[in-house]
Amino acid sequence: MRRLAPLVLTLALAAAAAGTVRADTFTVLAQAPVAGLGLPSSALPNLPGSVAVPQNLSTPPAAPQVLSQTELLGIWQAAGAAYGIPWQVLGAIDKIESNFGRNMGPSSAGAIGWMQFMPSTWLEWGVDANGDGVADPWNAQDAIYSAARYLAAAGGASDVRRAVFAYNHADWYVNEVLGLANLYGQGTGVAFTLDRLQVSLDAARAAVADASSRLAAARVTVRSLSRVVTRWQRTADTAALLSTRLDLEQRAGSARERLIAAQTVVERRQATLAQARTLLGRARRAAAGPSFSAGTSPLLASPTYSSGWVFPVGGGPSLVSVSHTHHDYPAADIAAPAGSPVYALAQSVVLRSWAVPDPKCGIGLTLQSADGQTWTYCHLSYLEPSVVAGASLAAGAPVGLVGSTGDATGPHLHLQLDPSTRYPQEESWFASFAGTAFSWQDGTPAEPTQTTTLRFLAVATPSTPPGTGPVFAVVAQPKAPAGPTLVLFTKP
Repeated sequence: MRRLAPLVLTLALAAAAAGTVRADTFTVLAQAPVAGLGLPSSALPNLPGSVAVPQNLSTPPAAPQVLSQTELLGIWQAAGAAYGIPWQVLGAIDKIESNFGRNMGPSSAGAIGWMQFMPSTWLEWGVDANGDGVADPWNAQDAIYSAARYLAAAGGASDVRRAVFAYNHADWYVNEVLGLANLYGQGTGVAFTLDRLQVSLDAARAAVADASSRLAAARVTVRSLSRVVTRWQRTADTAALLSTRLDLEQRAGSARERLIAAQTVVERRQATLAQARTLLGRARRAAAGPSFSAGTSPLLASPTYSSGWVFPVGGGPSLVSVSHTHHDYPAADIAAPAGSPVYALAQSVVLRSWAVPDPKCGIGLTLQSADGQTWTYCHLSYLEPSVVAGASLAAGAPVGLVGSTGDATGPHLHLQLDPSTRYPQEESWFASFAGTAFSWQDGTPAEPTQTTTLRFLAVATPSTPPGTGPVFAVVAQPKAPAGPTLVLFTKP
């Protein structure tokens, strides 16, 4: 916990300063021609055939590149200085797009590498930054410099919001990048401290989700075998012939042996889940302070609040999505990675819950919110032990983890009103989270237009006091027009 103190303090100061940003700002410095650094200019894309790329451009390398924090930070800073783009923006895009090189694709849309370029766009803007003769999207230096070049081509030296919008045409994406970059601007160590917290949380959640799913499957087996034993024994008890009765009792005994073995498996998996739950508790406590700082909600998948309501799945709009409609009746299928945290959507009381999967709903719960509405959650991989009938829940209280138990295709939270007479998506509180807690799968007509944004001011001059970093001021600004061709696709 001692090592987390500087981060908690830094983030707390950043949040406190958000409403009192100083009027003085950094201006964009004049820079030498990029060509003088041996790098291609951002004024024009590559000519066809002018840049060498890997032969199998969309095939990831057998041994992905591994960089230290110091090396990665150095690349962000050097690429940003070369093309007039704040390094914090490059770092934020790197985090959101590939999780610092841990998830480089190809994505479902075909985006590749450290900064998730589409292959066709890479041919236009790819840079051989490390001088090995090949512009390689799977190489961190090449990819980050190429992203900086593309952002500069989209006007990033004077309007970073416009450039990030050109990178991915979605307001929620721009806000997520700039919010995270704003945090990185509070100190060079913040990016990696937050990254360690996220890695720890993600691993702990995944372990609990896996252990819980295995336990749930074992419990289903026990329940099934118990029925078999009961059926054979009842049949034996009513058999007219002794020989028949003995045969049936033998079958019941064999089934009972399998039941005892299955119960032993349940006990082992309960112990495994208990250990995983302990580690998750530690990870949650470590992230508790930073999770309340502005900009960390998508990164740490902490609750997103609005007027007493909380979006029920954490992770932000790059990972969480929902359609305006449901396949056969009014409900919301909120898609998110397995193990994503699930929260109480409002102050509420648990009406019932079940940790043994229901054939259709899987693991789930039903709660009644303070306004009297009744909500059912389905397909969880894990249910918090505290979520039992009669329990009172605060808005944002953790209730479980996303899964695919029951009749489900892929991990998601099934959310419905009871009775299911209207869509949750039509609730004003639900729609208000579009672009901040989730993205629409079928277009963005309900996504609010942002009237404010964080404007970044490039690199500090040498006279900047140590540790102050760039200043990010909140300014009114219309939605940025499209820049060059769309480059990247984030996770669906």
